[in-house]
Amino acid sequence: MPNITFILKDGTQKNIDAPLGLSLMEVAVKENIEAIEGACGGGLACATCHLYVHPDFKSKTIPEGDEISEDEEDMLDLAFDVRDTSRLCCQIIVTEKMEGLIVAMPGTDIDW
Repeated sequence: MPNITFILKDGTQKNIDAPLGLSLMEVAVKENIEAIEGACGGGLACATCHLYVHPDFKSKTIPEGDEISEDEEDMLDLAFDVRDTSRLCCQIIVTEKMEGLIVAMPGTDIDW
């Protein structure tokens, strides 16, 4: 299980051992990270699981084909404070290569 760090809006960090094969949204909801709602359950019908992926890990969270889907991009258009590293975490499936992944909630004061 890769260890993933969630940076919360208040600057605190929560380190989680994430089970392989779950979406990052499922992990966040299971671990009670309140900023990740996942209202649509991962159906790409909302943007309530929007977060920022640390630039060092962005390529490791993109699915095969090296592109974020058009559906995800459309949903991100509805999200708050979208950045280059924004993703919907329902679309990020936890793999071994995500060991050390750092993500932050929208509105977090980060310099990346």
